[in-house]
Formats: sequence, structure tokens, C-alpha cells
Amino acid sequence: MTTLKVLHLPVFLLVLQVRLSAPLEDNKIPPSLCTGQPGIPGSPGVHGSPGQPGRDGRDGRDSAPGEKGEKGDMGAPGQTGEQGLTGDKGDPGERGQKGDAGQCAVAPKSAFSAKVSEGRDLPLPAGDAVVFDKILLNQQGDYNSETGRFTCKVPGVYYFAVHATVYRTSLQFDLMKNGHAAASYFQFFGNWPKPVSLSGGSLLHLVPGDQVWIQMTLGEYNGIYSSTKTDSTFTGFLVYSDWKNSAVFA
Repeated sequence: MTTLKVLHLPVFLLVLQVRLSAPLEDNKIPPSLCTGQPGIPGSPGVHGSPGQPGRDGRDGRDSAPGEKGEKGDMGAPGQTGEQGLTGDKGDPGERGQKGDAGQCAVAPKSAFSAKVSEGRDLPLPAGDAVVFDKILLNQQGDYNSETGRFTCKVPGVYYFAVHATVYRTSLQFDLMKNGHAAASYFQFFGNWPKPVSLSGGSLLHLVPGDQVWIQMTLGEYNGIYSSTKTDSTFTGFLVYSDWKNSAVFA
């Protein structure tokens, strides 16, 4: 009998607790009255499908440098790029040092002057060159006192002048260049008691090998004359040269 009372004591306490607590809603039992023993662990689940790719990891800037690889083959040359725009003009550079003194330029020279000597047999026949045989100046040797001809060595422009004394007969002569008359001169003699003069000159352009001389035109007009008091002269000189290869001449 005592045993039965002990067995029904928990039920009694439960009923007593229900009565003393707040009225329960219908069909709602407090969780504290329904807590059971933990269940047995379940079986492992199946493997899931692969996840999405993860983000890229950090670069290796904090790691130790790798070993240097072998040099690769040279690549093919690239195409030529477009020409760039012209840049701005730079500032003037510093002035350079003064150079060594150069050689002095020596201008080419050619000049002569000659006259008919007093003992020269005159008059001369037409077609012959008048030989001015007495040299006054001929440093370059361009005039030949035996033939009366000037031969050009330096190309350029020359001036030739003739001064002739006319006496006893009229005088006509030509300034010849390579066999052609470049200029003609004439003086009529009018039986004057004293000699008169005939002068003239001309500029000629010559190249090496050209020759210039004075030649009688007509046999009867050959009154060129020379004495102790009056002379007949032939003069020529270079005005300017045509040298183009160098500014220095020996």
C-alpha cells in the first residue's frame, strides 16, 4: 500500500503544478514538459555538388623572387611607325672654339704688256699678226713675244687694249680671237706732218687654250709706227676668273 502511494506521487505533483500555474491554452503544452532524451546520431549525408570557383588568390609580390630564366629568341622586327611631328626648335648651342687659321686665298693672275721696238721692220702684210716684241710685263709668260700671240691658261674674262701710232699711211687692224675678228679699228691718214694715235679695247671671255692677237686687215692700211718719242703697245689682263674647284690658287 505504501508502494502505490509513492508511485502516484509524481502524478500528484504534476496535477498540482498544472492547477497552480496559469491556465493552459487548448492543445498547447509547454516545451519544458516535452523535453526528451537526445537522439542517436544520424547516418552521414551524401556528397554535395562542386561549389563555384573561388576568387583569385593574392599575387606573389611578398614571396621570394624566382630564378632568372634563359634569354629568349629575338623577335621579328616590328613595322615602322608613323613619322612623328616636328619638334620645337632647340636653343642655340654654345659657341665653338676658334679654328686654326686657314691658308690665304691667292687669286689667279694673268697680265702682260708689250710694245713694238724701234728697229722693227714695218709695215706688215695683211693677215699677219703684229709682233709686239719688247716686253714690258709678262710675269706669267702667257704672251709670246716671238709670235705676238697671247695664250689663255686661266679661264675667265680678260680685257685687251691696243694703242697704235699712225704715221705715213692709214691703219686698220683687228683684235683676233682664235682666228676670228673680235673687234676692228681704223684710222685714216690725211698727210699730217706729225703722227696720230689709234686706240681701242675689248672684253673677251676665254678658256684655256684660246689665243688672242692683233692682225693687219688690209695691206695698204698698215701704218703702225714706233720711235723714241712714241710707242705702239698691246696689253691684256685677267679681270676675273671662272675657277670653281677651289678658292686657293698656287
